[in-house]
Amino acid sequence: MVAEAIRLAWAGSADVEVVATVGSVADALAETRRHRPDVVLLDRRLPDGDGLDAIAGFAEWDARVLVLTGEATVSVAARAAQSGAAGLVLKSARLEELTDAVLRVAAGEVVFDGGLLGGVLDKLTGRGDAGRVALTGRERETLLLMAEGASTEEIGERMGVARNTVRNHVQRVLEKLGARSKLEAVAIARRDGLLD
Repeated sequence: MVAEAIRLAWAGSADVEVVATVGSVADALAETRRHRPDVVLLDRRLPDGDGLDAIAGFAEWDARVLVLTGEATVSVAARAAQSGAAGLVLKSARLEELTDAVLRVAAGEVVFDGGLLGGVLDKLTGRGDAGRVALTGRERETLLLMAEGASTEEIGERMGVARNTVRNHVQRVLEKLGARSKLEAVAIARRDGLLD
């Protein structure tokens, strides 16, 4: 719906020509290969994956990627930059702001909100990770399932491990985050960008 609204808004534009509108990462890559656009306006959450994970795939056709997202944290913006995005714009931006961002990215500029830019630079240079919690892969997987509201039994089934193993993972996550409950751990993880 958002993509269609943007396409209609730019229909008569002299500055921006929309060559394709798609609803998945796979279709976006295929249409980019077909049309070779200057800029790909890529939603972060798509049915077949996280748009940030797909950014590198667009470089093959020299397309610059501008990420469109409903919420932007420093972690999300830093991930976008690390993945090769040329910028990030909120879905709440006015059409004029979005148009300006697309034109600037097409001209070779990098466009990130000024409020996020300092944090992005800190993360990219490693200055922002000094207090970051280091979770193992299994602990991170456990945390993500906790954030989805999965029970201990459901986490065990999805991870293919015993209930006691899940309890151990949960306990280590709580200790590392300084939380007293699963709910508090998820809240801390969201605040610190561990779930982005």
